[in-house]
Amino acid sequence: MTQTMRWFGPSDPVSLRDIRQAGASEVVTALHDVANGKAWTREAIAAHKAGIESAGLGWTVVESLPVHEAIKTRGADWQMLIERYVESLANLAACGIRTVTYNFMPVLDWTRTDLKWAMPDGALALRFELDAVAVYDLHILRRAGAERDYAPAMIESAARRFDAMSAQARQQLEHTIIAGLPGSEETFTTDRFREVLAQYDDVDADTLRANHIAFLEAVCPAADDLGVQLVVHPDDPPFALFGLPRIVSTEQDVAALFARVPNRSNGLCFCAGSFGARSDNDLPGMIDRLGDRIGFLHLRSVEHEADGIFHEAAHLEGSADMASLVAAIHRLQQREGRSIPMRPDHGHQMMDDLSKRTLPGYSLIGRMRGLAELRGLERGIAYAAGVPL
Repeated sequence: MTQTMRWFGPSDPVSLRDIRQAGASEVVTALHDVANGKAWTREAIAAHKAGIESAGLGWTVVESLPVHEAIKTRGADWQMLIERYVESLANLAACGIRTVTYNFMPVLDWTRTDLKWAMPDGALALRFELDAVAVYDLHILRRAGAERDYAPAMIESAARRFDAMSAQARQQLEHTIIAGLPGSEETFTTDRFREVLAQYDDVDADTLRANHIAFLEAVCPAADDLGVQLVVHPDDPPFALFGLPRIVSTEQDVAALFARVPNRSNGLCFCAGSFGARSDNDLPGMIDRLGDRIGFLHLRSVEHEADGIFHEAAHLEGSADMASLVAAIHRLQQREGRSIPMRPDHGHQMMDDLSKRTLPGYSLIGRMRGLAELRGLERGIAYAAGVPL
């Protein structure tokens, strides 16, 4: 695998020098200062790439080129936004960058309810708790009709929990869910969040799926000509939240998308943590069956708890069988004669990083540990297969 780390640009607390010393050969990054819906210029892309290369690293994978909400809802500016998206793809291709990650999650990017959940060893992890989502949804957001999305027992539990929370705890929960996480497209207040959710009142899963297909049908022919592969990131978490549909959550979802839009530029960013948050997803089997469409890998593991709860585990621990998963990736690479870009994802905040400003999930030491573990695992699998790296 080509070893990479995500980098959020010059304001990232983790420097390019840090990433190089961690053992990565590339970064995956984006023009985070460009507003969603604006075209990325060739000059801005080239300048960003030159800065990365001057630090001794490469940039061949974009994460991410955001899809505007008006594309997801098929709004009035759809055609203009599609043209700008294709313009960005053309400018990226002109700079030699031909793998472009995106997602089709409505409104929110990835969602967690605790960004500093204490592990037994003192490290801090990201955690998702559906009961906490219910607290926010029912009692802070007060979304109309929200009670239809939760079981009676969870509604009662959320009410008790909300009543017991301090004002500070309520504010912290609100901030964690909607105030913006690394890579998110927008920061919200609760009032603004209600307004944006209303844009999806008439968008169910079938409508969102049709809009996704329309997006791909519009951009994939140009991407084919440019030699660019669009790789969709799965839903995180892979189930509906706040009444918003999710349509890239299972192997069936992805296979159906490829069947409807068979262009070679229609690909997959395989995120083991996002798919792995559902216990019914067969991760190694998905690599075997969908592998020819996989252009980028996020390797992390979540630990399933009870009642829809999960937390980010260490990379070789948790509910994912990472050894089987990496073995499947090794078989895929040998079969197709290519090295797939991979990054460790959502590392624990640990050691010296506990006393530093870090981006949630993207502190250096936890990801460096994950990268080292994954590197060693891959080398061991390759050696056992008789093709040492």
